[in-house]
Amino acid sequence: MGVTIKDIAKETGFSVATVSRVLSNKVGFFSQETAAIVNDAAVKLGYKKNMAATELVTQKSSIIAVIINSTKTNFSDSIIAGIQKKADETSKRVIILYAGDHDFSSQQRALTTALERPLMGILLLSVDLFAENLQLLKAANVPFRFISISFQDPELTYVASDDWQIGYLATKYLLKKGHKRIGLAGVDIESSAHTGKLRLDGYKHALAENNIIPQKDWIQTGNYSYESGLQAMEKYGSQKNVSAIITGSDLVGIGLLNQATKMNLSIPSDLSLVTIDGTYLCKIVQPQLTSITQNFYKMGYLGAEYLITNHKQNAFTDIKISERGSVQKTASNNVKNKKD
Repeated sequence: MGVTIKDIAKETGFSVATVSRVLSNKVGFFSQETAAIVNDAAVKLGYKKNMAATELVTQKSSIIAVIINSTKTNFSDSIIAGIQKKADETSKRVIILYAGDHDFSSQQRALTTALERPLMGILLLSVDLFAENLQLLKAANVPFRFISISFQDPELTYVASDDWQIGYLATKYLLKKGHKRIGLAGVDIESSAHTGKLRLDGYKHALAENNIIPQKDWIQTGNYSYESGLQAMEKYGSQKNVSAIITGSDLVGIGLLNQATKMNLSIPSDLSLVTIDGTYLCKIVQPQLTSITQNFYKMGYLGAEYLITNHKQNAFTDIKISERGSVQKTASNNVKNKKD
């Protein structure tokens, strides 16, 4: 039978609770002298000998915890591949934990599971933490960085795309194709994350440059899910109050595409679509979806690199337009846009 916390408690004379706190690196509950005695005993007795004992003594770890929002996103694999590549290059190890679909308990469980072991840092993929869980993360004194999500809080560093530019670029592209009545669907503008708000601002700015005021029903909010796309298309209706739609994600785009088909609308002759993300999903539907394509692999690679090197700045990765078959030019340039 392996060495247990009780064995270390007996060896050192400290309580099991104290030993547990030291080994879990729960700072603030014990002195440095106590930590040194417990960690020395852990090494002496062979507690978690597969590198963990050494890490307990040196307080250095090669483990990166990756916490993923388990909303049905389709880009996390590319981000993880980038993280794993950098981890392999630097002899780091990666563990993956799921934080639920914006669920308080699931987030907290993922964080506490990660923080129970020595870590070099935590990467959070599109996870918008509840305030109490964010405080738990900040209080743990463990380096962390967000990926594919941005915030105004200067303490929350991130690697993401420039979401303002995403909204702006998608709108300018459709304007150049002759569209004037452009919708924006499936974006979340209520969360503490800045992603949806920035995309909305970029979209509005591009329209304003062309003296277009978006009508209220052009903007349909959501949570970037397939269901958001279905619901948005139902709200747009078959009256063609928009000629083109920018979708908050590829999943939203596919939801819109499928619902439009049920409503006997043809893509792109009746309605043009530009999705945001540009993952493989854009190529497995008909017509294939034109997208603002994000570099998720690079996000993961840079996120891991900046965490490992303790780089303190935020970073944006590149975006591009990938033209496929869901956008059609229109001659409807004389539509009069009314104020809300």
